Amino acid sequence: MGRRRWRDGAGALVVVGQGGEGARVPLEIAGSYRARSKGLLGRDSVDGAMLLTPANSVHTFRMRMAIDVAYLDRRLTVIAVRTMRPGRLGLPRLRARHVLEAEAGAMGEWGLRVGARVEVVEGSAESAGGAGRRD
Repeated sequence: MGRRRWRDGAGALVVVGQGGEGARVPLEIAGSYRARSKGLLGRDSVDGAMLLTPANSVHTFRMRMAIDVAYLDRRLTVIAVRTMRPGRLGLPRLRARHVLEAEAGAMGEWGLRVGARVEVVEGSAESAGGAGRRD
């Protein structure tokens, strides 16, 4: 399995449920150093989620809202989920290769918990949102 690198852009996040179907969420991809550094800073809300890659920790200094943070391993399996208030520093997760950020409470609504798998569908939010699940 080669190393996967994503570019900055938009797409969709599919949370794979136990029955095979899953929640589909708009996704912003932050693959460059500049995009990862900015992340959700300065925003009052976020529509969907943001994927920081590669990353194994985050902070919420200068953030205006509490966020849910999911740490993903190289196979996009969730290894930890935390809710972080503004002004906090998250500890690095050794096995984490990617980090998902969303508004506090959103990940619970999507069914995203430890052990769940996610899929990333690249492309514009409009085409990724209506295209159905890619295998």
